[in-house]
Amino acid sequence: MAWEKQLEELKRRAALAEKMGGAEKVARQHGRGKLDARERLRRLLDENSFREIGKIAGRGTYDDKGELTDFSASNFIFGRGRINGSAVVASADDFTVRGGAADAAIHRKFAQAEQMAHELKLPLIRMIDGTGGGGSVKMLEEMGFTYVPFVPGWEHVVKNLKTVPVVALALGPTAGLGAARMVASHYSVMVRGVAQIFTAGPAVVSGLGTGEHLDKEQLGGADIHARNGVIDDEADSEDMAFAMARAFLSYLPGHVGARAERIATKDKPNRREEKLLSAVPENAREAYSMRKILEMIADKGSVFEMGKRWGRAAITAFARFDGWPVAVLASDPTFLGGSWTADTAEKARRFVQLADQFYLPVIHLVDNPGFMIGLEAERAATIRRGVEAMNAVYEARVPWATVIIRKAFGVAGAAMSDHTRFQYRFAWPSGDWGSLPMEGGTEVAYKSELEKAEDPAAALSEIKARLSRVTSPFRTAEQFLVEDIIDPRDTRALLCEFAELAQRSL
Repeated sequence: MAWEKQLEELKRRAALAEKMGGAEKVARQHGRGKLDARERLRRLLDENSFREIGKIAGRGTYDDKGELTDFSASNFIFGRGRINGSAVVASADDFTVRGGAADAAIHRKFAQAEQMAHELKLPLIRMIDGTGGGGSVKMLEEMGFTYVPFVPGWEHVVKNLKTVPVVALALGPTAGLGAARMVASHYSVMVRGVAQIFTAGPAVVSGLGTGEHLDKEQLGGADIHARNGVIDDEADSEDMAFAMARAFLSYLPGHVGARAERIATKDKPNRREEKLLSAVPENAREAYSMRKILEMIADKGSVFEMGKRWGRAAITAFARFDGWPVAVLASDPTFLGGSWTADTAEKARRFVQLADQFYLPVIHLVDNPGFMIGLEAERAATIRRGVEAMNAVYEARVPWATVIIRKAFGVAGAAMSDHTRFQYRFAWPSGDWGSLPMEGGTEVAYKSELEKAEDPAAALSEIKARLSRVTSPFRTAEQFLVEDIIDPRDTRALLCEFAELAQRSL
């Protein structure tokens, strides 16, 4: 048979690549409770869908006759696969080969993976474990010189953020360039207790004389980064992280400019939930669950929340209405009454820009008493972050629907939508809005009247009774300053209608 020798050589090299860093190092990887890179690709992707690119790339060792005697595989594996039937580019760092360090990397593979996603307009999933191509002190000694830092292929990372969905999964300690690759994504997940993320690891931090002596979890565990917005979510296991990645991608189109897919649903668009009538307490100071409201009005089982542990006064989620995917921004009155803190505003800004980039209609469920106030709020630059979030709302081009569930006050309340566009907006009878909450300004506004009153407490009570009539949402509706007040049970039908109509403009 022609080329038999060469084909045998190809088989041999492919088999050597399958061994990764060798049996001992693979066993050590498993002993740490982690999957190896090839198993990760198998579990993430549809069965038998992975076609590896550059499998036999690595570093060979040859004898005097030029015959291959040993082979060290590349520590970066990538190729084309499928998730839920759709083509994607998937990559996995192989920690068993020099812990993912740069002296075992082939940088062109990293660049090609990113470039493939960009040029073929395919979603990209990075599974990161280690430095992800970062340097090492040992490497510099072996080279005999240092170099001005640059990142080969980073131009494609930047392009991908503008063109295709990018998911990053931290599946082990991740530092330097690996950490940079994590945050240069649209959705990121770290595995609790197994993955940590840091600019530099504990040994480097301690060695540079910072006075900090911390272990990996203390320096960069999930309790830090899932709460500060560096990472969107945490997972209890690698399989859970894979499931979250697949779920996230199911709501987005394959690339910017494409339309997200509708899926068949047996959930009727005109379904009415009686529990919505009692979802919001009549006592305005009493909290309630916005998540339960969202679950009741969206297609059953379709809500996928991201970023739950940070910016907690805002809920950011994907959901389906009559099968159509939408982005949902919602207030959470159980955290600070729904007041927007600096990190809440940052979370809202990022989410709105994500929805706008991938042409997902936005549904905004509003119960916002305003920006957080006080010294800490001022120190956190809340007003700057808040205005940036409002700017993102006004810059969004996608169809937008607003449901005012309860409060909408001040500048933060005005960020419910772009008032210059057609207002596809509804309010529940529980709606309460204005430039500021009445309880925050009544005593100041009526100070002189209260000082003259024989019974200031009774006078204040009477004033509040008068104001309660003025602040009725029906008075606002009379002036057509709010478009429609609706029975809460009709919310789902109206939003299903919106989701269908929105597709016309997309």
